[in-house]
Amino acid sequence: PRVCVVGSGPAGFYTAQHILKHHGGAQVDIYEKLPVPFGLVRFGVAPDHPEVKNVINTFTQTARSERCAYYGNVTVGRDVTVPELRQAYHAVVLCYGAEDNRVLGIPGENLSGVYSARAFVGWYNGLPENRDLKPDLSCETALILGHGNVALDIARILLSPLQLLRKTDITDSSLAALACSKVKRVWLVGRRGPLQVAFTIKELREMINLPGARAVLNPADFTGLENAVKDAPRPRKRLTELMIKTALEKPGEKPVEVQATAGEAAAPREWRLKFQRSPQEVLPTPDGRRARSVRMAVTRLEGSGDSARAIPTGDVEELECGLVLSSIGYRSLPLDPAVPFDTQRGIIPNSSGRVEGVPGLYCSGWVKRGPTGVIITTMNDSFDTAQSVLEDLQGGVLDMSPSREGFGAVESILRSRGVHPVSFSDWEKIDAAEVARGKAAGKPREKIVDPAEMLRLIGH
Repeated sequence: PRVCVVGSGPAGFYTAQHILKHHGGAQVDIYEKLPVPFGLVRFGVAPDHPEVKNVINTFTQTARSERCAYYGNVTVGRDVTVPELRQAYHAVVLCYGAEDNRVLGIPGENLSGVYSARAFVGWYNGLPENRDLKPDLSCETALILGHGNVALDIARILLSPLQLLRKTDITDSSLAALACSKVKRVWLVGRRGPLQVAFTIKELREMINLPGARAVLNPADFTGLENAVKDAPRPRKRLTELMIKTALEKPGEKPVEVQATAGEAAAPREWRLKFQRSPQEVLPTPDGRRARSVRMAVTRLEGSGDSARAIPTGDVEELECGLVLSSIGYRSLPLDPAVPFDTQRGIIPNSSGRVEGVPGLYCSGWVKRGPTGVIITTMNDSFDTAQSVLEDLQGGVLDMSPSREGFGAVESILRSRGVHPVSFSDWEKIDAAEVARGKAAGKPREKIVDPAEMLRLIGH
């Protein structure tokens, strides 16, 4: 059987790995719109979390299997359509993730100084489409809307001492911008309360222990929570207890390990968590061009636990800030008119990864279940989809006619459209060049951020 996987992030690679492992004859082709593989492992994981990127070694093993092929620089839906892929393969699995962000939907969202977390993360991680972002870091206060791990990642990058970032694979241009940054206060604002935050204890602990930055949590926000959290699941309980402990610590109890200059000792960098605030409007500077502050509705919670809803009380509050980052979630987009898509939920309607009403078409990862969870969640989810594919291959559900030639058929389509795929060994040349450039600068790699330069490097 010939199986096609669209997208080379964790969902794509784990799906391919499972099919290759459990079907001795399957041939899996992975298509990726960028020349370079690995999706959010490369472009989402924070530069100072190198250990999370170790899964790349497993993915590389999979790509080097003689029954697996990688075709980068191919945009499915444009260079080749899903119906064309379905003609060429026995099964097609869509694993293209969430390539957009949710919008706040409030006035002033498009002012200069307001960015989506997705674009900001893409900028410091070298995602080609965000390489020219040039965020304005000339203000002292940044406001991040959202209480997830991505929000904490951004706060950590904004407040980290440069000597920590210099040893990572953060892009050269974003490191230069951060070196000139004036940001020293970061507010992390959420619509709900401390019991509803979506970040995890590892990320919170990392923020609390960040050298040269202090956590300022308001003890009043945590009154009575010890009791409320008594019967909560263990992760939620430990997370809340850590916030309470941090809120009650007296300033100065935590040593400030790193002080860049003597002058900074008086005003160290700091970050704060702010709860029960829902953004209403980003207010402009007098010239009407840039963000100056955010007006927020004070909310109260209805219900409890994860299902609690934030209801505006009628009170409002304004927070001054020159940088606003909206970290309220990623969003999947429809890929091809031939594929059903639920715009409300932002997913492809499916059952165990089988796309509803389209036999032989499958989906996995964020486009299957929504943009939540970490790499291990996506791994299990992809094994589940791969299992559905294997069952259908073995159960005679799919048309197994030998006339489906896989890449052979796609190659002529791509050639006729002037599209030149990038192979995995091409990627390994790009990889080697990045690692060599990084070595010269004392970092694990220096990412190439311009696709044209990647293609020149491999003689495309």
